[in-house]
Amino acid sequence: MLKLYNTLTKQKDVFKPIEPGKVKMYVCGMTVYDLCHVGHARVMVVFDVVTRYLRASGYDVTYIRNITDIDDKIIKRAAENGESIQQLTERYIAEMHHDAEALGVLPPDHEPRATDAVDAMHRMIQTLIDKGLAYVADNGDVYYDVSEFEGYGKLSGRHIDDLRAGERVAVNEAKADPLDFVLWKAAKPDEPSWDSPWGPGRPGWHIECSAMSADSLGHHFDIHGGGQDLQFPHHENEIAQSEGAHGCQYVNYWMHNGFVRIDDEKMSKSLGNFFTVREVISQYPAEAVRYFILSSHYRSPLNYADDQLEQAKTALTRFYHSLRGIEPTTIDWHTDTEFAPRFREAMDDDFNTPLALSVLADVRQALNKARELQDTAKSAHLAGLLLSLGEVLGLFSQSADAFLTGGGDGAAADIELLIEQRNAARAAKDWAKADEIRDQLTAMDIVLEDAAGKTVWRKI
Repeated sequence: MLKLYNTLTKQKDVFKPIEPGKVKMYVCGMTVYDLCHVGHARVMVVFDVVTRYLRASGYDVTYIRNITDIDDKIIKRAAENGESIQQLTERYIAEMHHDAEALGVLPPDHEPRATDAVDAMHRMIQTLIDKGLAYVADNGDVYYDVSEFEGYGKLSGRHIDDLRAGERVAVNEAKADPLDFVLWKAAKPDEPSWDSPWGPGRPGWHIECSAMSADSLGHHFDIHGGGQDLQFPHHENEIAQSEGAHGCQYVNYWMHNGFVRIDDEKMSKSLGNFFTVREVISQYPAEAVRYFILSSHYRSPLNYADDQLEQAKTALTRFYHSLRGIEPTTIDWHTDTEFAPRFREAMDDDFNTPLALSVLADVRQALNKARELQDTAKSAHLAGLLLSLGEVLGLFSQSADAFLTGGGDGAAADIELLIEQRNAARAAKDWAKADEIRDQLTAMDIVLEDAAGKTVWRKI
């Protein structure tokens, strides 16, 4: 029985989809004006695993992850670069897809863009105006009237009076209340704009997701996800907009992953303390980055450090080393009675991936023992089980040889030649030459393993 922590109820709730056997999930995606950083990678990997596990559990999942392709930061960056907004966003959408693929993140079922949903935003804003929940200000902006929505703050647990007194509330004379937030921004010179019933302008950030989720999944759906930083005000405002417009509950389960932290500070572009995915996977295998993300529970802070990534790489190397040289049996992990129940129990407990990884480690130990005993059939079975369980987490998608040798890059042929020369020297009992070549390979961070008359290698 799957339980997940629901930010709305502040507890682990038994998961019951609105429609039996089907799950509708929406996750806030990227604002595309720069390369993705490790914080973005965590969102992508976390909800990729959620999707994989739900599907592996028999659910028909519709997974939507949006793209914000119009925003103040996008406008500013395009102006700085001297390029059009479309040129900027198309480039970074492609870069985002490149990073996601490297991390083993499957594409969502649909990836709506904000600029394609402006008409839907117009309709929702007009509905809110008609219901007395929004108003057109003197400056031409359209604002949501927070005081008219009963229950504002129920997701974040914040009270309106406390919010009004808080330092985070920006003062804007055009608003009737400091808490009111913008739905439609009146056009400014040299900025993109769309025609609307309230004059030329562009959408506010919060209305984008309310409109896109309604278009993609309907007015009421199962799961809404995103980073912890979106809980307030973005997701709080989504609830106000969507429930105000449609008169029904917006989302049943809210999931928020924790921050990635560096030196006890949240990793973010605004703080300038971020590492891009591209930077990190130039130093570590992308799959090791994925393993690193899964090694912490998704709601916990994830502490970014080189030693943590090294540990993830070492752990992943052990798995691939155990799989190397085995022809696995094709296994449906659901049929296993020894390890799979523990794996399922871990994942059913709010997607506890660290505990699930420990189950995989136990499978690996059993595999190593079977190999030592030269039990070929059991080794093949356990290798197949490891691959089947790993697939649910998006792991072990490449061959052991490819991972251990760095994916067969251009240096592989040179390494193989050196190994052949070493083997020839050993055959000729030229031990000095053989040791010299081994030292040369060691200096290249290559580890040789001589077993059963064959030499295999891997990168450190």
